[in-house]
Amino acid sequence: MLASKRILLIVGGGIAAYKSLELIRRLQDRGATVTPVLTSAGAEFVTPLSLAGLAGQKVYRDLFDLGDETEMGHIQLSRSADLIVVAPATADLMARMAQGLANDLASTLLLATDKPVLIAPAMNVRMWEHVATRRNHARLLADGIRVVGPNDGSMACGEFGPGRMAEPAEILAAIEAALTDGPLRGKRILVTSGPTHEPIDPVRYIANRSSGAQGTAIARALAALGAEVVFVTGPADVPAPDGVQVVRVQTAQQMSDAVDAALPADAAVFAAAVADWRMAQASDRKLKKSRDGLPVLEFAENPDILARVAHMTEGRPGLVVGFAAETDDVIENAAAKRARKQCDWIVANDVSPATGIMGGTENAVVLISAEGAETWPRMGKDAVARRLAERIAGALSG
Repeated sequence: MLASKRILLIVGGGIAAYKSLELIRRLQDRGATVTPVLTSAGAEFVTPLSLAGLAGQKVYRDLFDLGDETEMGHIQLSRSADLIVVAPATADLMARMAQGLANDLASTLLLATDKPVLIAPAMNVRMWEHVATRRNHARLLADGIRVVGPNDGSMACGEFGPGRMAEPAEILAAIEAALTDGPLRGKRILVTSGPTHEPIDPVRYIANRSSGAQGTAIARALAALGAEVVFVTGPADVPAPDGVQVVRVQTAQQMSDAVDAALPADAAVFAAAVADWRMAQASDRKLKKSRDGLPVLEFAENPDILARVAHMTEGRPGLVVGFAAETDDVIENAAAKRARKQCDWIVANDVSPATGIMGGTENAVVLISAEGAETWPRMGKDAVARRLAERIAGALSG
């Protein structure tokens, strides 16, 4: 897939820079040519010699290199690649990209390019969660920058949480998706998936039997058609697909916040089985048995993410797709839900226990739109996902 593709790899300063060496090898195995650009901070973690030895190409470092700049080398570099990849993309690099600064070779290349850009953020969890980084991240997404990661995990500093750079295999899949000449290339699509867990106390929660398999398959199918996919997932049973930006959440409110951060998008597919209710006030201590009787649980309604996005007057995705898991009167209930939520399509299915669909490997859906109800035959969830992705591609190209 990457044969003859030219990748300009900018290596930022961070402990994750060592992963860029493995990424170069994987890209070359796929037939790509990799030209490394090493920032001054990146050189504190990997050497120009190691990058050059693996890439078989000159390593570029200095904006004011006399030999390169006699021919405006930074402009040529920024235009000659098929894709620019920044891995690791530090908080500083993201800030400079968001502000349009050009005070070194890496930031100048990123400002001068007319080619797609993919970044793999990597930083301390507190830095990633800081309001300034979240603002810069949102700005870059709005500017059309593709993002892969970061992942959750332990940090070199000893902390745990989101901020670890995506693994080389994940970045490679995102590169392949970015360079796929499919019908959804250049389209940004948001997909929600999996259940949400609403805490009752520190050890108990409200949930449902959703495995996340269908939403995961949809995200994978959309990426295969060239889309840039932001995948917001609850605690699912299945692993997230490669080649997409994964945002992991637990609760409905966290999912709602993640959806807001992922917009704007060309389309949004709300496949998550979001809990309708949460505890009005979750206990900070484990609830104990008592001779006084059963505990009284007071519920509150969770945010209706689908309805809120579908009703947006500004920034609404061009296509909003909801899901309706029903146990009776499937078409009637789903059609009423589409009208009530004001989404464009509803993918409805019968999840009554006899069907084995909830948590199973197959699905039987009805696609409901303004044109009516279209019943699809029972098939594997991957097949359902491919068919839906193709329909989305057709809708967005019309």
